[in-house]
Amino acid sequence: MIRRLFPWLALLLVLSGRHALAEPQVLRIGTTDSPPLSTPDQKGMLDRMLKEAFSRIGVQVEFVTLPSERSLAMADAGEIDGDNNRVAGLQQRYPNLVQVPESNMRYEFMAFATRPGVRVNGWRDLDRLRVAHVIGWKIFDDNVTAPQVTRVGTARQLFSFLDAGRADVVLFDRIGGRYFLRTLGVGKAYAVEPPLAKRDMFLYLNARHAALIPALSRSLQAMKADGSHARFFRTSE
Repeated sequence: MIRRLFPWLALLLVLSGRHALAEPQVLRIGTTDSPPLSTPDQKGMLDRMLKEAFSRIGVQVEFVTLPSERSLAMADAGEIDGDNNRVAGLQQRYPNLVQVPESNMRYEFMAFATRPGVRVNGWRDLDRLRVAHVIGWKIFDDNVTAPQVTRVGTARQLFSFLDAGRADVVLFDRIGGRYFLRTLGVGKAYAVEPPLAKRDMFLYLNARHAALIPALSRSLQAMKADGSHARFFRTSE
């Protein structure tokens, strides 16, 4: 009897093993509350795009809204599985993070002002101004040398700071800045042209998930080729 059952038991074990392997992973990725790209309900433009990119390789992902600096530290420590939308090269500071080589999108980093006639043609022009930006944005940490710099916790605090006249300029990305100027009703505010910098932005995964990176990079490339990537970032503006 046992001999008769053995082949069936072996088959069941093989099938159950395959089923377990087929179960999608669920990765927790740190992000900041920066609409319209990332939102607490995980329905922002970038949230939805990356969920699609991961789903194409059979992996589920959820986003955890965290302060910018804390998100990087937690991803590096392995407390979460990765960190989202960062400039290139951060693995030099966070050795447990691995950069996905295909970019998520391109940011235009801007100064925003309310006072008419503010001119900023490069990083050094900020030295004569009162500047504010969100804690943990490494591009600003690395390039802003102004003597009067205030670092705040969230984008909403940042643009409220500008509206209250407590800074001459605040620094943020163009897409998010336009959103907060509009939704917070910051009067007479505008983006100061030209951008301070244009940078491709990348996802980082903790090193324990490095094996996923080649497939995820190909998934992002395929989405750019088939047009689905651009559709996620289409706006009415």
